[in-house]
Amino acid sequence: MKTFSTLFIGCMLLFILPLQAQESSTQRLTQLMKDYPVMGLSVAVVKEGKVVHTQALGWKEEGKEPLETTDLFRIASISKSFTATALLQLVEKKVLSLDDDVSNLIGFPIRNPKFPDTVITLRMLLSHTSSIDDQQGYFTLDAIHPEKNAAWQAAYNAYAPGKGYEYCNLNFNLAGAILEKYSGMRFDAYIQENILKPLGLYGGYDVDQLDKSRLATLYAYQRDSAKFTPSPAAYVSKTEELKTYVPGYSTPIFSPTGGMKISAPDLAKYLLLHMNYGKVGKVRLISSAHSHEMQTPLSSDENYGLALWKTDVLIPGVELVGHTGSAYGLYSALFFNPEEKYGFVVISNGCDPSEEEGYIRVIRRVLQILHEEWIVKP
Repeated sequence: MKTFSTLFIGCMLLFILPLQAQESSTQRLTQLMKDYPVMGLSVAVVKEGKVVHTQALGWKEEGKEPLETTDLFRIASISKSFTATALLQLVEKKVLSLDDDVSNLIGFPIRNPKFPDTVITLRMLLSHTSSIDDQQGYFTLDAIHPEKNAAWQAAYNAYAPGKGYEYCNLNFNLAGAILEKYSGMRFDAYIQENILKPLGLYGGYDVDQLDKSRLATLYAYQRDSAKFTPSPAAYVSKTEELKTYVPGYSTPIFSPTGGMKISAPDLAKYLLLHMNYGKVGKVRLISSAHSHEMQTPLSSDENYGLALWKTDVLIPGVELVGHTGSAYGLYSALFFNPEEKYGFVVISNGCDPSEEEGYIRVIRRVLQILHEEWIVKP
C-alpha cells in the first residue's frame, strides 16, 4: 500500500507541477505585458528532450485577433542558423569545405581591398569574421560585386579577414547563394526539403507558399507617440522578383540572413536539433562534430560560433547557446543549455525596443521568467 501511495503521489506531481509553472509564468508574463508595451508574445519551453510548454498572449492583429501558438512569424536573424546548418550538410557530403575561398564559391572576387592576398573563407562568413560589413546594404549581392557597384570597397572593414568580428547580414546572404549554387536547389526549397520536412516543421522562406492567415502582423513601436505601427514589408510577395531569378545570385530575395517564417512551437522543435547536437529522435541532420563546431565561439570578443552565440548575460550566471532576431518591429530569441537539456523560444510581434545588458529588455525578462518557473522552481 505504501509503495502504491508513493507512486500515486509521484504521478500526481507530474501533473500538478507543470500546471503550477504554467499558471505562475502566465501571471508574470501578463504583468510584464502590462508594465511594458507588448503587442503579442509567443513562447515555448523545451525540457528533457521535448517541448513541455507553449503559450501565446496578446494580439496577432491589434484589437481584432488574439495571437495563437500556431501563428507564424518572420523570426529574423535566428534564420542564420538554418543557413549554416544547411551548408554543413553540404560540407559533410564533401560538396564544399568551410575553408574554401568564397571568391571561388560565389563566382566573383570577394577580397578585402586592404588585404587582397588574404582568403575569405566560408567559415569566416558564418562566424562574422570575414571583415565584410553592411555599409553598402545586403538585400542584393550587387553591394559587394566589383563589376556591379563602384563603391564595393566600402563593403569591407579596415581589419584583416579572420582578425576581427562584425555582425554582418551580407555574410549570410552570400552564404545562402553559395548553398543554392552547390546544392542545385533554390535556397527556400533546399531548407524545406532538408531541414523543415525531416523534422516535421511547418514554415519556410517563401511567403507565397505559406498559409497567409497564420502570419502574425509585425508592429514597430513608436516611442514618440507610444503607438504600434504595422510593418507589412515583412511579408511581401516575391512573385515579381522570381520572374527574373538568377540561381546562386538572386538568393537574397529570400533573406537567408533573416527570412524564415515559423511558429514558436515549431521553432522549439528545431531548437532540439542543436541542443541534441544535430539529432532529433531518430533524425540526424548534421554530425555531432559539426553541431559542436556551430556552438564553439570563434570570436572571443563576441562568443560567436557558426550562426550561434554563447552568452551568460541573458540569465545571469547561466550559460546559454542560441541566437536573437530583430526586424520590422519583431524581436525573437532561441536559447538552450545543451548540457542540462533545456531551452526557450520567445517571439514578440512588437514590443518596447529598450535594451538591458545588450539585449531587448522585454525578451530578456521573458527568458528569465521562463527559466525561473520551468527550470529553477521544479
